[in-house]
Order: sequence, then C-alpha cells, then structure tokens
Amino acid sequence: MNLALWIAAGLLATIALAGGITKTFVPKQKLAAANGGGWTGDASVGFVKTLGVLELLAAVGLILPAVLDIAPVLVPVTAICWILLMVGAMITHLRYREARFIVLNLVYLAMAAFVAWGRLGPEPFTS
Repeated sequence: MNLALWIAAGLLATIALAGGITKTFVPKQKLAAANGGGWTGDASVGFVKTLGVLELLAAVGLILPAVLDIAPVLVPVTAICWILLMVGAMITHLRYREARFIVLNLVYLAMAAFVAWGRLGPEPFTS
C-alpha cells in the first residue's frame, strides 16, 4: 500500500510539475493554440500563471514534506487541494465541451483521492 501511495503521489507530482511549468512559463497565446488549451484564450494571463504556480506548489507538496519528514500531513492536504483543482478543471473543460480532458482530470482526481485517503487513513506517515 505504501509503495502504491508513493507511486500515485509521484505521478501526480510529475503531472503537476509539467502543467505548472507550462502554465507559468509558456506564453498564453501558445497555450491557447494547444490541444485542450482553448480555455486559456478566455482567461487572464495572471489567472493562468496563478494556476501554474499552484500546480508547482502541488508538485512540491505531494513529495517534499514526506521525503524531508517535515509536516508530512501536508501530503494528503495537498492531495485534497489537487482534488479541488481538478473539479475546477473538469468544470472548465465541460464548458468547452472537451470530454477527453474531463476524463483525464477525473483520473487525476481519483489518484489524488487515493493519496489523500491512504495517507489520512490506512497508511499515514506517522505510526
């Protein structure tokens, strides 16, 4: 169980890192032209960059607290925050009729729910 939780957290952190770097550093016009990025054309630059920074923080929060053993409870808290972010992403993609991305965000949400459940329940970092 512990290994599965680490793998799920690692995959989510990788996804969050990639999305965060993209939203933070790629120009909005280029994002809007990308597949699934049409929503960025209607969003402000500040909003897109803020989402990018939140994703970068999520990448850190899913791994570092446990690795450094400094406030490891932040791992499931970050996973819960990721769930909320994915709900917003699914609503956005629903508005733009992008079903494929809704399903993808639902998979990410399920992974985050697994991490949150596992780390708050059967496999916490502290005994």
